Amino acid sequence: MSVLASLTHAYERMVVRGDAPPFGYSREKISFLISLNDDGTPAGVPADLREATGKKLTPRLMAVPRPAKRTSGIAPNFLWDKTSYVLGVTAGEGKRLANEHAAFVERHEQAISQSDDAGLQAVLLFLRCWTPEAFDARGWPEAMKDQNVIFALESERLRNVYIHDRPAARMLWAQLLSSDEGSKGICLVTGNHAPIERLHPAIKGVWGARSSGASLVSFNLDAFTSYGQEQGANAPVSEAAAFAYTAVLNKFLESGSRNRMQIGDASTVFWADASNAETAIVAEGAFAAMFGGEIDESMQASRVSAILEKIRNGQPLQEIAPELAPGVRFYVLGLAPNAARLSVRFWLDGDFGTIAANYQEFLDDMRIAPPPKDQHAGLWRYLNEIAVLGKRENIPPNLAGEWMRSILTGANYPLTLLSSTLMRLRSDKNVNAFRAAILKAVLVRNFKMKKEALVALDPENRNKGYLLGRLFAVYEQVQSAALGRNVNATVKDKFYGAASAQPRKVFALLDSGSAHHLSKIGKQKPGYKITLEKLVAGIMEIMSPGDDPFPASLSAEQQALFALGYYHQRSEFFKSRNNDPAIAEETNP
Repeated sequence: MSVLASLTHAYERMVVRGDAPPFGYSREKISFLISLNDDGTPAGVPADLREATGKKLTPRLMAVPRPAKRTSGIAPNFLWDKTSYVLGVTAGEGKRLANEHAAFVERHEQAISQSDDAGLQAVLLFLRCWTPEAFDARGWPEAMKDQNVIFALESERLRNVYIHDRPAARMLWAQLLSSDEGSKGICLVTGNHAPIERLHPAIKGVWGARSSGASLVSFNLDAFTSYGQEQGANAPVSEAAAFAYTAVLNKFLESGSRNRMQIGDASTVFWADASNAETAIVAEGAFAAMFGGEIDESMQASRVSAILEKIRNGQPLQEIAPELAPGVRFYVLGLAPNAARLSVRFWLDGDFGTIAANYQEFLDDMRIAPPPKDQHAGLWRYLNEIAVLGKRENIPPNLAGEWMRSILTGANYPLTLLSSTLMRLRSDKNVNAFRAAILKAVLVRNFKMKKEALVALDPENRNKGYLLGRLFAVYEQVQSAALGRNVNATVKDKFYGAASAQPRKVFALLDSGSAHHLSKIGKQKPGYKITLEKLVAGIMEIMSPGDDPFPASLSAEQQALFALGYYHQRSEFFKSRNNDPAIAEETNP
């Protein structure tokens, strides 16, 4: 099923549950309410509808008549808008302020002048009498400027009845929508013969995109046209279907939504199609916990937690929760900003049981010993290890989406995952559990190195890269045992990058340096000196006889094994740190 068709079906289910606005309406950020008397005069100072979120006040999301599509032109909304349109006031320069306000007044003169509804007449009387100078004269708050405002009759305000919700307003809005119908055609989403949407509504909430929203479907240049068709006629989607998919996406992308997570630059939304709402909620909660790392308390936390624990232990989903597999269709959509449009980073339409099985395979690929402190960290935590300074905005473009797609489908991981991790290791020399797990996963799945890239230390592993990584960790331990932790630059700080890429340039120097350090250790702890010497000799002995122990260069996969060998050997030292004072001073990697 296509992206738009899946979203349209989701909208139909949400409307039944009351979780989505009806056709012609959308959830918008509303900040202030202007209360009117029956004669159109304001009943006091506008009410602030914003809600406290921490130290900030955030607008309230409310269902209002859908906004007009704005590019560079002037297009007023119906019965609500920002103050530049409604009141003719703004905090900015307002170069076309008078025109915006005039357009708002004109639209409502044309639309509601013939109505006898008290609420609609109150709005019309207010607009006829209002002047922008009255804003300051009445002492209305500066914080109101450039915010979205709605109207209510004072007699109905306390019952939270707004003018755009009155039956007469809803009926009038439906008439306005039908009168705006353009050319008809066959909708590519539903197959119905219906009015075609010329400009699709904007999608809001995608990280990095314009705050006013961006388009998922858009044609605005001659190069995008086909057979002379203009704008939405190039890919005909009915107004109802365009509204439906937009309403669902905006709902999923809302702040605090339980159906979204951030995977790198991809704002990821997901939803389930199940026989009943409870099953869908459990599937969505399990997916969010799999990749987000947290369990939403509103999504049947105890049930989700029990299922997830068994999935992580390798049990088949059909045995754990047969109601989830097979039969529950699951959809995952990753969106990223692209100027005024949105790019689809990845799209998955599959069975939830298959997704769970692929997730288990991913966990097996990533298993490392010792594991990270947060063994069930979300995917974002691993991606941060690849980003410069650990910042989300520095994650390589497209990498997050490509990795997520490979996990969900069971395909090979993107090779940029390998190169980006190696680059970070050469830069900051921090060989931690997250990075070691990433490298192991790529080696196992992409290079079929399951025997070479094991979970824990493998003393019998004869791979040159792995052995050199172990040897480098031993040389570092020799230095630490001889000089302690308080040195200006350790062996790793100075030589890790060169040792992992061009070992011949470095290891001879490290070998001679370790001889001096071993001599110093022998004077204080002769037994530990013998242990370290045997470890070096043992690693050198199992390298291929007659072969150059220190090659001129290592391939990318050998560099990954170098890091894995280093991590395993380094971790092995910490297991016995209580047996030696020098090791006891170290901290866990």
